Amino acid sequence: MRKILPTVEALVAGILAGNRVLLAQAITLVESTRPEHIALAQEVIGQLAAQQEPAKPTLRIGITGAPGSGKSTFIEALGMHLVENGHKVAVLAIDPSSSLRHGSILGDKTRMERLSAQDRAFIRPSPAGDALGGVARKTRETIFLVEAAGYDTILIETVGVGQSEIAVHSMTDLFLLLLLPGAGDELQGIKRGIVEMADLLVVNKADGDRVPLANQARMHYLNALHLFPAKTSTWIPQVLPCSAQSGEGILKIWETIMLYAEHTRQNGFFDENRSQQALFWLKETLQAALMHQFYTHPAVKNLLQQLEPNVVAGKVSPFAAAEAILKVWDK
Repeated sequence: MRKILPTVEALVAGILAGNRVLLAQAITLVESTRPEHIALAQEVIGQLAAQQEPAKPTLRIGITGAPGSGKSTFIEALGMHLVENGHKVAVLAIDPSSSLRHGSILGDKTRMERLSAQDRAFIRPSPAGDALGGVARKTRETIFLVEAAGYDTILIETVGVGQSEIAVHSMTDLFLLLLLPGAGDELQGIKRGIVEMADLLVVNKADGDRVPLANQARMHYLNALHLFPAKTSTWIPQVLPCSAQSGEGILKIWETIMLYAEHTRQNGFFDENRSQQALFWLKETLQAALMHQFYTHPAVKNLLQQLEPNVVAGKVSPFAAAEAILKVWDK
């Protein structure tokens, strides 16, 4: 028996009232690949955009780091600090998906037991699938929905460090890189572009006998940051130690995040960055839609199947094949 979906009006009213059940259902529609769900989700987003009063200030924070750096523990510690101080926090935790079975672990709620029990927190694990940088394909729309529901701080956890982490950078206000003390060379093999994107670097697990290692790592990172060009935001990236396990350093990290927000709002970078991100995601959405239309076009699918063996055999060049397929698409 097919489950009856809530109406658009019910979803919109529920989201604006902060109903977490209806918010979760709307996000499920956003993540669905079924045409009727996509259409319903877009109608909900459209009505929310039309009904919302002037947007309240929100802060979107991307958090990444190598496996084992303690991202979930750190996010729970930061999230608990925020809810205890009156904030409403949404955590969008992007879980790794199997490339063979396309399943996902979706275990962040079990790793954030204290935070998930808070009324002022909303944790949404989503499968990353084959999306760029481990960021779920519909994360941008999900951010819109949780903000419409009144969540003022959005924490986006990505799968890990990789070249395509630019995806999370393109939808957040601040990019935080979580690091480990004494995990090898001073940059732990992290790609230069990831470090260059970071607005705040945090050396986690700075407790017990690892404190000297954490301080040493902090100095390495500070020295390395001097090699990078100045940021467009004019913000000078900070490197801070913390112990997410004990909570030591979390307050200082949040104070630094607030300094960053104040700095970028005052010089206009904050709003300009969001405007540019909106344009970027417009183009990304158009590109994804065009790609879908192209590869599902019957004539394109038919000719592609015919030409692929000839390209593999070297009988037809990839360029000639592409030109022929584009001509079919253009008709």
